[in-house]
Amino acid sequence: MKRLIEVFLAGVLLLVCSATHLGAPQTPAGDLDVVEVRPNFYMIAGAGANIAVQLGPAGAIVVDAGLPEASEKVLAAVGRLTSGRIRYIINTNPDPDHVGGNQKLSQAGQTILGNPGSSGFSEQVYTNGGAASILAYENVLTRMSAPTGQQSLFPFASWPTKTYSGRAYPMYLNGDGIQVLHAPAAHSDGDSIVFFRRADVIVTGDILDTTRFPVIDVEKGGSIQGEIDALNRLVELTVPPLPMAFREDRTYLIPGHGYVCDYADLVEYRTMVIMMRDRIQDMLDRGMTLPQVKAADPAQGFKGRYGSESGTWTTDMFIEAVYSSLAKEKQR
Repeated sequence: MKRLIEVFLAGVLLLVCSATHLGAPQTPAGDLDVVEVRPNFYMIAGAGANIAVQLGPAGAIVVDAGLPEASEKVLAAVGRLTSGRIRYIINTNPDPDHVGGNQKLSQAGQTILGNPGSSGFSEQVYTNGGAASILAYENVLTRMSAPTGQQSLFPFASWPTKTYSGRAYPMYLNGDGIQVLHAPAAHSDGDSIVFFRRADVIVTGDILDTTRFPVIDVEKGGSIQGEIDALNRLVELTVPPLPMAFREDRTYLIPGHGYVCDYADLVEYRTMVIMMRDRIQDMLDRGMTLPQVKAADPAQGFKGRYGSESGTWTTDMFIEAVYSSLAKEKQR
C-alpha cells in the first residue's frame, strides 16, 4: 500500500508540474507566437530560432534575431510589447536562423551608450553607427566574417560589434544580472548560454532543441561530448520546482527551437543524448563501421519524438555526427 501511495503521489507531482509548465499564455503576432515566460520577459517563436526578449527601463534586450526575412514581423512583435528601443542583441551561435535578423533589429534599435558626445563617449565607440550593440562569442564573428579571401554569407552590419573570449561575459541591464556563458565545442565552437539571473530564465541556443536530436556541427567545432558537457552545465544552473511543485517557482529555459522548458524537460533531453552517445560509442568500440551503426538503428526508441527522415537535420545526419565526433576522440 505504501508503494502504491508513493507512485500515486509521483504521478500527481508530474501532472502538476506539467500543468504549471504548459500554462504560459500565448499571443499570436502575425505568423509568430509570443509567449510570456515571466513578467517583462517573452519568447518569440516562428521567426527561425526562438528569440528571447527582456524588457525594462533601458529598453529591450534581445537574444538571437531569427531569419532575415522575418525581421519586420519580429520588430512588429517587439513593438507590441514595448515602446522602448532594442538596445542589445546577444547571439547564441553563428547559424543563419539565429543571426540573420541582426542587421534590421540592430539598426531599428539604439546603442545602450546613448548619443555620441552626450555622455563622454567619442564617435569611435559607436562602431555600429549608434545602432543596438550585437554581442557574441569571438568565434561567431570569425565564422560570420569568413576566412581571408572568401566572401562572407552575412552583410557587415549583421556582424557582432562586441565579442568576448574565455568562459563568460557578465553585464547588468534592466535590473537583472546577465551572464553570457561560453559552451565550448557543443553545437559548434561559438555557443553561448545566456542566463538572466533575476528573471531566472536561461536561453540555451541550439544546445537544447525539443524538436529534434541536437545538431552537432562537427565542421564548426561541435562535438557530442561538448554537447553533453553543455547540457550538464545547464542542469547545474537550473533550479527544479521543489519542494512545492504546484507553484510556478522554477527556472525556465528557452531552447533554440521548441517549447519553453523546465528542469524535468532538460534532464529528459540530456538523458536521451547520453544514451545515444553511449550506444554509438559501444558500437564504435566493437569495430562497427558507420553503415553498420546506421543499420543497427541506435536511435530506436527516440527517433519517433526527435528523429526525421527529411529536412535540414535527419536522424542519419545526427548518427553520422556522433560517430564522427567519437571517432575523432578515439584517435587522440
